[in-house]
Amino acid sequence: MSIVGYLVKRFLRFDKEQPFIFLSALLAFLGIALGVMVLIVAMALMNGFDNEFKKKLMVMNYPITIQPKFFGEVNYETLTTLEKKFPNLFFSPYLNASVLCRHDEMLEGGYIFGVDFAREAKVNEVIALGLTKHTPIGFEVMNGQALLEEYLVPTSTKLTYIFTQLDPSGVSMTPKMKRLKSTAVFDSGLSAYDKGYSYTTLESMQKILGVPEGIYDGIHVYSANPEEDIVPIKKALGESIMVRGWWEDNGNFFAALKMEKMALFIVLMLIILIAAINIISSLLMTVMNRRSEIALLISLGASKEEVKRVFLILGVVIGMLGIITGSILGFLGIWVLGTFEIISLPTDVYPTSTLPLDLTVVDFFSIIIGAFVIVIASAWYPAKKASDVDVLTVLRNE
Repeated sequence: MSIVGYLVKRFLRFDKEQPFIFLSALLAFLGIALGVMVLIVAMALMNGFDNEFKKKLMVMNYPITIQPKFFGEVNYETLTTLEKKFPNLFFSPYLNASVLCRHDEMLEGGYIFGVDFAREAKVNEVIALGLTKHTPIGFEVMNGQALLEEYLVPTSTKLTYIFTQLDPSGVSMTPKMKRLKSTAVFDSGLSAYDKGYSYTTLESMQKILGVPEGIYDGIHVYSANPEEDIVPIKKALGESIMVRGWWEDNGNFFAALKMEKMALFIVLMLIILIAAINIISSLLMTVMNRRSEIALLISLGASKEEVKRVFLILGVVIGMLGIITGSILGFLGIWVLGTFEIISLPTDVYPTSTLPLDLTVVDFFSIIIGAFVIVIASAWYPAKKASDVDVLTVLRNE
């Protein structure tokens, strides 16, 4: 066994004469383990809730939306061209208008979409679920569950839609009004969408708005990988048509989530940094307690690099044991929180009653690397102090 390995094992043992040195090292080990565990669980929670937010936003936000820009036009020719070039994607043309939905004295503002329900079902799974009982035809409409509950009316009720588009009359401009029969219901789980969105047939919207057949306000696109597919779609359509992804409409929201996650990572990493201070104090106490032994070793031929390596390895051993233990406890905590309903979530808000947890490989290795760097930095100063021991002064005093 090398002198370095022997001394590391010797200094790790419990010393009855100096129990506080071992206690300090034990506290450093526990502090790093707890810090790593908390950081792993916290990052998994942040990722889990981020994914839940994205799923909620994806419910009624289409992966890709195509709309006219400048003097461009989205029409039937655009639709057929896209379907030929991208057979792996699903496209749903639509017309939309801002409306007020009225029942008796109650009003609710929102948007009404004219869609081909057969195509829309392939693009929006919420609409697809709502069509299992009935598909609207003619001047029928699909409403959100929250809207009908607010109005306290069942399906098959006629609702009055007041369009913001105005019709000229002999005296003044009057808004268009149309009574549509509610025959289908969708439930997105988000009341804002349920109250604000309504769907009717494409043909009825063309007649109400006076839009020629084959002209659309836009096309909704379903893609499993929208961030990749949006690039070739933009190239195929040119500059006169705007193509945007759902993440572009919510850029500020995701930037805030990313900043919050980074801030949480930094704050929790400070826990490991505070625990690493115990490594410094433990190693410095060991150096001060073993000064005579260190001086004697150097006088007998041990190099200063070997002495430095002893204390550097000693700090790394304490830190790595803490990191490994913390990782095991972190994964155990993720399993417990994800399996058992220790913290119960409202099922009307989240699809699961247990905490959403998702630890990415990048986050895990960021935690491990960050903790390891802190451990190395903490062990370096005591190791340098040990190698700088003045042999003559120490032995003379002894």
